[in-house]
Amino acid sequence: MDFRLRAATKEDCKDISRMIMELAVYEKMPDQVEISHKELERDGFCQNPFFECLVAEVPEEQKSKEGFTVVGYALYFYTYSTWRGRSVYLEDLYVMPAFRGKGIGKGLLCKVAEVGRKKECVRLQLSVLDWNTPSRDFYAAKGAQDLTASEGWHFIRFDGQNLDKLANEAPKD
Repeated sequence: MDFRLRAATKEDCKDISRMIMELAVYEKMPDQVEISHKELERDGFCQNPFFECLVAEVPEEQKSKEGFTVVGYALYFYTYSTWRGRSVYLEDLYVMPAFRGKGIGKGLLCKVAEVGRKKECVRLQLSVLDWNTPSRDFYAAKGAQDLTASEGWHFIRFDGQNLDKLANEAPKD
């Protein structure tokens, strides 16, 4: 199958938003998605973007049965490890089901790694749901380490009222 990987543009945000929802449905959490293409446009295509994104595009003659030519995406951003230095975090890697097994997911993952290496990142990190064995196996086959098992790290989050409460407890200037 022919496909090309390219940097996402503002015009891709509706397709990316559609695939974010498809991924959320797959992960059994569609009610957790609170953003639309508008937030993606605002946050990814501003003077200081919060994320970068690659899209996978197929030729018109290979479009999906729904008529889409943008069939996958990888959304990532940069972080910093106080132990190791520059890092890239892969928030989402998604390929529409009909286009899986054709090298698109591998291509997106490898391209994010290439982008990170060009920016002198020392590691690529991501999270995978514990029940998502196909994805866990995919990443393991590429050499990823499961830090939950090997190092015992837990992924911690503050959001909503708990984030507000924490922010309100900050010392005043």
